[in-house]
Amino acid sequence: MDVYNLEEQEQIDELRDWWRQHGNLLLNLLLAVFSVLIAWQGWNWYQRRQLAQASVIYHSLQDAVQKRDMVRVKAASGELLEKFGSASYASLGALMAASAFAESGDVKTARAQLKWVADRNKDELRDLARLRLVALLIDEKLYDEAMKQLEGSVLPVFDARFQDTRGDILKIQGKLDEARKAYQMALTRLEETRKTSGGLDLLQDWQIQSDEIYREIVRQKLDALGGGQ
Repeated sequence: MDVYNLEEQEQIDELRDWWRQHGNLLLNLLLAVFSVLIAWQGWNWYQRRQLAQASVIYHSLQDAVQKRDMVRVKAASGELLEKFGSASYASLGALMAASAFAESGDVKTARAQLKWVADRNKDELRDLARLRLVALLIDEKLYDEAMKQLEGSVLPVFDARFQDTRGDILKIQGKLDEARKAYQMALTRLEETRKTSGGLDLLQDWQIQSDEIYREIVRQKLDALGGGQ
């Protein structure tokens, strides 16, 4: 019995020595792990809360646009950009607000909204915003600035539209040879997109019709310049 107690005491002493040497480190590690878990849960909660708030403002913006209440449109879109700029609702809201501002005649604000989207996105929203911004710049006869918006990389789905729009600007500027090349490139890109989509049989009917209509429009532009085949 005494031997057992002695061995037990030795184990207790060893445990105390180990705890004295490593206890603080273990506690700090556990504290760090718990802190990370709490922070992660807190961040997820914050993100969900931000998304929910952004959603409420976005739907308020939709209502304001439908009612053509430009005071509310400006307030809601401004709040989305200022407070929830990282949320997808901000970019979607800016695109929607830009259309409303343009229709109301406030082109300056519409351009600012579209530029905000173009500068902060790297996906379809970026290229869509660029195309809409270019349309406004063309209306204002700011052709050089419009051409700058068409520079740089573009997603394949928008490539033909970019080439077509480039052709429109070049035609307005009287650069007919360059315009022909741009329209021809647009047709080439449309054909490439059709092939990479797996053929017309894999596309929806409305997509087929839409692509064919757009392709015919570009062909007519090219024919008008004497560049049709």
